[in-house]
Amino acid sequence: MAVLGAIIKGVIELKDKLTPESNPIEEQENLLKNILEKAKDTAFGQYYNFDKLIDAPNTSKLFSSSIPFFDYNKINDEWWSKLHEGKENVTWPGTPDYYALSSGTTGKTSKRIPVTDAMISAIKSTGIDQVSALSNFDLPADFFEKGILMLGSSTDLTEKNDHLEGEISGISASNIPFWFRDYYKPGEEIAQIEDWDERVQKISDNAKNWDIGALSGIPSWIELMLEKVIADHNLNNIHEIWPNLQVYTSGGVAFAPYKKSFNALLAHPITVIDTYLASEGFVAFQARPETDAMKLATNSGIYFEFVPFKPEYINQDGSLTDDAPALTLSEVEKDQDYALVISTVSGAWRYLIGDTIEFTDLERAEIKITGRTKFFLNTVGSQLSVNKLDDALNHIEEVFNVKISEYTLCAKRFDEDFYHSWYLGTEDELDTKKVIAALDEHLKEANKNYKVARSKALKGVKVTIVSPNVFHEWNGANKKKGGQVKMERVMGEEKFEEWEKFTNNI
Repeated sequence: MAVLGAIIKGVIELKDKLTPESNPIEEQENLLKNILEKAKDTAFGQYYNFDKLIDAPNTSKLFSSSIPFFDYNKINDEWWSKLHEGKENVTWPGTPDYYALSSGTTGKTSKRIPVTDAMISAIKSTGIDQVSALSNFDLPADFFEKGILMLGSSTDLTEKNDHLEGEISGISASNIPFWFRDYYKPGEEIAQIEDWDERVQKISDNAKNWDIGALSGIPSWIELMLEKVIADHNLNNIHEIWPNLQVYTSGGVAFAPYKKSFNALLAHPITVIDTYLASEGFVAFQARPETDAMKLATNSGIYFEFVPFKPEYINQDGSLTDDAPALTLSEVEKDQDYALVISTVSGAWRYLIGDTIEFTDLERAEIKITGRTKFFLNTVGSQLSVNKLDDALNHIEEVFNVKISEYTLCAKRFDEDFYHSWYLGTEDELDTKKVIAALDEHLKEANKNYKVARSKALKGVKVTIVSPNVFHEWNGANKKKGGQVKMERVMGEEKFEEWEKFTNNI
């Protein structure tokens, strides 16, 4: 009998029962006042009169009307750059001990996002809430005695002046609680290896020594790691070496496009739990098995606002117009795309995080990520968000019984006409003419704006089939392998031209 596992499971279930039902709206109202109070004496807080906002009759409305929207470039140029000059108390008390480096999906240049001790504590708190929510998934007691393999970026952070720098997954892994270290794989020594291929090789070399019960990481890189272990050990599937693997905690991107290729590496299905850890904080996690939506972390260092994702509120570069309305959690509606705006205990204020979400359950504050503000395909009025593109790819996988592990596309001009030019990453044989017809028909049926666009400026669809490895090599050449790196789903014409040159030369 798994005695230790039974004890741990019992503690988790007891904590879940003793924890009172949360009220996300009240938690957000209290959190906003709390972070305003803590930051009122910073340069930012004094400039925007935080002390007057705290005791106002409607703090949230005065907050949104008094402070402009910021994206990374704006807040970095106007405020965070002062931190790099050695100044303190700029947008949050003191100076940050860490900076999260993030090039995201948009380029080579890394953003440097402050990560304070308060944010580290908030991430840990949300992590504990996520662990507590495992009581909802009916996992056996012995699961809680198995190793958890976390495949993020290197934990060997770079020391610079009075702080450390690295990707958020590496920062988080370097701050794991002491009680978790016996479960944590690949362990500190391997996790510090900077080179992705070398780190994965070490994982593969040690795979037979570990009893892994759970995996955590971005789907594309987890798949590559699993494929490496399977190939090196001459296995049919990963369960032949890790028979007790029962849970995969996905993050960074939607799991749906990877479901078929991921499941092909398993002997049997496992529980998939979605999470939303961004460089700016731990935003949300899946709290129950009845849905793949995620619960917003409404009481852990992040205050949320929601801007309706409509063309009149979004500039061409993906930023928000000055007059875009920002809604509180009490004002949102289901099945509406919103651009996510956050204010955090790391000193990000009314910060456009770049993701779009929709609510699936208002009372529980549960969401799904629907795309990126910059990757909304609307060049010719088709108004396609990433989740609609994902759905189209899932449709193609089902119709043709294939696995498509990666894709990207662009609304590209051919002579005077626009086409949606798709690149699909698969090792399977596909008839591109049939795929074009199926993609086009599915999108017409699923999206009225696309159907209208196809009758006007959008002349059709083009499809190119490449190996999934092309996408991995592109990420390696433009950013680096592993970690928080995600593939661009939608590219502008200039970036797409680079992509096509790359694919022709690889």
